[in-house]
Amino acid sequence: MTDDATQPLIGHLVELRTRLLRCIICILLVLAGLLYFSNDIYHIVANPLISQLPKGSSMIATDIAAPFFTPIKLTAVVAIFISIPYLLYQVWGFIAPALYQHEKRLIMPLIISSTVLFYIGIAFAYFAVFPLAFYFFIHTAPVDVAINTDITKYLDFVMTLFIVFGFAFEVPVAIILLCWTGVTTPKNLRKKRPYIIVGVFAVAMFVTPPDVFSQILLAVPICLLFEIGTFFARFYQPRKKIQPEDESVGN
Repeated sequence: MTDDATQPLIGHLVELRTRLLRCIICILLVLAGLLYFSNDIYHIVANPLISQLPKGSSMIATDIAAPFFTPIKLTAVVAIFISIPYLLYQVWGFIAPALYQHEKRLIMPLIISSTVLFYIGIAFAYFAVFPLAFYFFIHTAPVDVAINTDITKYLDFVMTLFIVFGFAFEVPVAIILLCWTGVTTPKNLRKKRPYIIVGVFAVAMFVTPPDVFSQILLAVPICLLFEIGTFFARFYQPRKKIQPEDESVGN
C-alpha cells in the first residue's frame, strides 16, 4: 500500500481517536458534576417503587458495598444519557465530510429526532410503565410475603427497561434509515403491517415485565411510531439512486 493511500486512512483514524476522547471527557465531566447528587438521583429513580411499597417495607442492600457503588453506577449511566446529544454531535462531525450537501440536510433532523425520541422513551417508561408495573407486582404478591427489593437488582431491572423503551422509541429513525439505504420501502412496510404488528406484540411480551399493561404500553407506542416512520420515510429517497457526479461532497 502506497503512502498516498495510507495517509487518508491514518487521518480518519486520528480524527476518530480525537472524537472518542472528546466523548469520554464529556461523560467524565458530566459524571464529576453529578457524583455529589448520586444518592438523590437514585432516590428519584427508585421513587416509583418506593411510593408503591406497603407501609413498613423498604428497599434493602444485600451487599455491604452496594449502598455506595449502586448510586454511583446509576449516576454513570445517567451521565451517558445526558451526554447523548454531544456524543451524537461527534458522530455527526465524523461522518459529515462523507455526505453530500442534501444528505447533510436529511441526516441532521434524524440525529436530533433520535435524541428526542430516546429521551421520550425513557420518560415514558418512568412516568407511565413503572407505576403500573410496580403496582401490579406488589398487589399480586401473596399476603404473607414481605416485599423488600435489593437496590442492585432494582437498578438492573429499571436500567433494562430504560434501554428497551429508549431504543424502542427509535423505530421511526430506524425505518427511515432502512428506506433511505434501499433495504426496504414504505410501500413494502405498509403491505407487511399486520405481520409487523404481531411481531411487535410478541417482542414486547419478552422484553417487558410479565404483565399485560407493560406489554401494551410498549407495543402500542411502537405501532404508532411505525406509522410515523413509514410516513416520513417517503421524503428520504434511496441513497443508491444518487448520482455522485451531480452532487458535491461536503468538506
